[in-house]
Amino acid sequence: MKKIAVFASGTGTNFDAIQRAIENKELNAEIALVVVDKKTAKVIEKARNKGIETYVFSYKDFENKAECEKEIVRRCKAAGVEWIALAGYMRIITHVLLDAFPNRIINIHPALLPSFKGAHGIEDAYNYGCKVMGVTIHYVNEEMDAGKIIAQRAFDVPENATLETVEAMIHQIEHVLYPETLQKLLGE
Repeated sequence: MKKIAVFASGTGTNFDAIQRAIENKELNAEIALVVVDKKTAKVIEKARNKGIETYVFSYKDFENKAECEKEIVRRCKAAGVEWIALAGYMRIITHVLLDAFPNRIINIHPALLPSFKGAHGIEDAYNYGCKVMGVTIHYVNEEMDAGKIIAQRAFDVPENATLETVEAMIHQIEHVLYPETLQKLLGE
């Protein structure tokens, strides 16, 4: 069974989906560590309630980003982590983590890359008037949302759909596609 780390910055709905897939034996993995860069993130309590080790930190506590990532690598290695799944982790990863886990860090993005990169992918695509929207899972590199695409799933935007409706549809896809894609990658 492969050990993964989930990196998050917020509520942790994708953490929930991954953990649920593990519990339902749809994903043959174990979340060995949850890495969180915001001390008020709701995902912390969720992970602790499942008995999963957490590492909560602030970049401000380190001399620089490289030193912070060295500590993250140390903790991941100590937990036996083989893969990293970014799940709403709102930071750009540098070569320190990328070199420690080459081609084993993936991210989920709530838009069809290469369009609508960044933190507001859903809103940007919606405001642009996209008739087809979706979710992308990609390898992480040092550029924002620019790594090689692994999987995508799209849907037609219903007439008169609100931003809230589209967001709900995106999240529904994310919570299925991320565990499915992880299972395929970990099984290789």
